[in-house]
Amino acid sequence: MKVDYYFAARPPDQAREAAVEAVSLGYDGFFTAETQYDPFFPITHAAAARPELEFGTAIAVAFPRSPTVMAMTAWDLARQTEGKFMLGLGTQVRGHIVRRFGSFWSGKPAPQLKEYIEAMRAVWDCWQNGTPLEYDGEYYRLSLMTPFFNPGPIRHPDVPVYIAGVGPFLSALAGEICDGFHVHPFHTVPYLDEVVLPNVEAAARRAGRSGDDVEMVTTVFIMTGTNEDEIEQSKHAVRQQISFYASTPSYSSVLEASDWDFGAELHAMSKRGEWDKMPAAVPDEALEGVGVIAPIDELAAAIKERYGHRVQRVGFYTLGSVLMDDHDALRQVIAELQA
Repeated sequence: MKVDYYFAARPPDQAREAAVEAVSLGYDGFFTAETQYDPFFPITHAAAARPELEFGTAIAVAFPRSPTVMAMTAWDLARQTEGKFMLGLGTQVRGHIVRRFGSFWSGKPAPQLKEYIEAMRAVWDCWQNGTPLEYDGEYYRLSLMTPFFNPGPIRHPDVPVYIAGVGPFLSALAGEICDGFHVHPFHTVPYLDEVVLPNVEAAARRAGRSGDDVEMVTTVFIMTGTNEDEIEQSKHAVRQQISFYASTPSYSSVLEASDWDFGAELHAMSKRGEWDKMPAAVPDEALEGVGVIAPIDELAAAIKERYGHRVQRVGFYTLGSVLMDDHDALRQVIAELQA
């Protein structure tokens, strides 16, 4: 199992120092997210500082960028990182695509994302092998690449493409054509076993592939500490985050997989603006089902027990946890997960 450092909600120029810290703690990979800052700029800083890391976006929003624009950014990062860059894409939702990015929303994100990836790979094939650029889909049509705009081949042209999502359609798309799948941190074992993994495996078989061809990646809600008080403190922060996710209808399938019925109540509370009251509506069994609860010295074993045969890469979704401040303990947890 690989363990990844997640660099999020921080300016790109802080990525160099973060990458140095990631290596000192023993992390395998360095992932960025598209939130307050661009997801690609931090990787250029981090890769320059510590090129031995693997790098990826978890995730970059696809649809506001054309397939060719995304292809060019990924090509440059694959060149800089000597093939250690993993392009992680997500669809976002209509409100953000239309109202925040001012872009086109097809209403069919999974089919559109499939074409997006195919079109992007057609661009890479053109650059690497001189194949004429001809992609004619429902959402994307590409037919022009003159020498002036062609950067030419690179040493590591097979850029791994990962996608993120919730639900069966994007899980299936990952199985069909992708190299990896970012499982949303708001998930449970029943949801993985009944929705995500079966859809990845079935789609992979239909495409003549194996589910093993798709690397599963996730961040784990961890509730840990050196004593009960510290563990309880971290539980409160995770309970608050779960209440936010569970209040959103988009994640209702995660609740349904565990026969939890508190989502409707949380949704109604969010509509009334009762954000401070919502965590109390999250039962203890949801904390245990969504996150991993264990003392620091037992944390790695607990994560392995849950994810060992389900996920190949993990990161820590830490909220109010003392683990991230205890570097010696963190190094030990990472080493145990990698062993």
